[in-house]
Amino acid sequence: MSVTGERLPEDRYGRTAEARTDRGLKIVGSVLGVAMLALIGWFGYDYITGQKVSAELIKFDVVAADRVDVHLEVRKADGAKGYCTVRALAESGAEVGRKEVRFDQAAPRVDEVVTVRTTELATAADLLGCVPD
Repeated sequence: MSVTGERLPEDRYGRTAEARTDRGLKIVGSVLGVAMLALIGWFGYDYITGQKVSAELIKFDVVAADRVDVHLEVRKADGAKGYCTVRALAESGAEVGRKEVRFDQAAPRVDEVVTVRTTELATAADLLGCVPD
């Protein structure tokens, strides 16, 4: 005659160990979740405000077998200086030309056509990115 399934009287002995563990895990999970959201927010803010020089490749024109003209529009903070890297690509996707273009003008927006010399006929041009000084 054994009695199974009997429950202890509610509120007589306090919380069970399982309930205390669940509560602790919920608190730790909440703290870690808030910390992760704060970290993601900080990285996003730093990325947006930290970019002092950005550019867009408007168009490119294959002028000759050894030359490509690339039209760039650069946006930057007042007084910011930096450079952008442009490359020319062959039909196979191989890089056939590369040029780093400096932008030291005081204007916040610079519109410029840059000539990239190539080792063979290029079929495309690509803006790799811009870096502030």
